[in-house]
Amino acid sequence: MQPLSLDAFWPAVTWFGDSGFLLPAALWIAAWLALPPATRPSAWRWVFLFGLGCSVILVSKLAFLGWGVGIAALNFTGFSGHTALSASIWPVACWLVVSRRDHFIRVAAATFGLVFAAIIGVSRLALDAHSGSEVAAGLALGAAVSGMFLWWQRGLPHPRLSWLLVVLSLASPALLQRPGTAAPTQGALEVIAMRLAGTDRVYTRADLLARRHTPRFGIE
Repeated sequence: MQPLSLDAFWPAVTWFGDSGFLLPAALWIAAWLALPPATRPSAWRWVFLFGLGCSVILVSKLAFLGWGVGIAALNFTGFSGHTALSASIWPVACWLVVSRRDHFIRVAAATFGLVFAAIIGVSRLALDAHSGSEVAAGLALGAAVSGMFLWWQRGLPHPRLSWLLVVLSLASPALLQRPGTAAPTQGALEVIAMRLAGTDRVYTRADLLARRHTPRFGIE
């Protein structure tokens, strides 16, 4: 059996940050939190924080695609969705997997989830899908979502779940979507952006970077 090459490794890693995999996982997290009556308020906190994070990602992407709102100096076209979703979900998912263990192990598991999210961010760089500023911003946004949720959980009841049931539920999207297949999220966002902005094309990174070389006041 041949070792996994980098050409196959990074696409495999990046799939764990795909919205087609992670959005159902976010719903499973809400369901597991809502199941025990004592943790139902935590489910609402999760829905609020995760929804807020997704809204920020969505607005940043639509603003660039439709109106070209970005930062040319930083090569920034919007938050890296893969990285932001990963940093939002994986720390909380790992925390739930070890929900029956003591506090130290739960914290270690959440930290592992954040490290995994950072590796997914590196995969976006390796695949030339995002710039460093977009990955860093996505990681910061997602870490703020998961960090705020877990900080909010201090001293509150948390579900004590079977790790196997949690893992199987989080992996369920793989049954509906072939691993490695990207969700058609980007295409849908482009259509929405064009309709909202009333244009027949979306802004691209090339449009943004062209601003770097546009002379100011007629001086090169």
